Amino acid sequence: QVQPVESGGGLVQAGGSLRLSCAASGLTFSTYTMGWFRQAPGKEREFVAGIRWSGGIIIYADSVKGRFAISRDNAKNTVYLQMNSLKPEDTAVYYCAAALRGTVRVKWDEYAYWGQGTQVTVSS
Repeated sequence: QVQPVESGGGLVQAGGSLRLSCAASGLTFSTYTMGWFRQAPGKEREFVAGIRWSGGIIIYADSVKGRFAISRDNAKNTVYLQMNSLKPEDTAVYYCAAALRGTVRVKWDEYAYWGQGTQVTVSS
């Protein structure tokens, strides 16, 4: 059974940093394009960042460009999201998702497998 599991969320002050991790089991990780999404209360789930299965293509949402960095370690079946210069508007539940091969998808319904999410709260 494919199971991405997120970790690393928490409470941080504005301007601070957090590093999210997502360990995926039950799949050949190196063949999956990975994405990070987030959902704030009362809002739709939105794309944050994605990295192609080969690592050769990375896409960020405009709202996080220059502040967030996605990376992956295929040997550890893990994808990371380094979040710097956090803002209160970054507060959300962050989800890791996996899609088999292909390029980076920005639509949540194009990802087949999802983690349960990790809460990130940024205080002002």
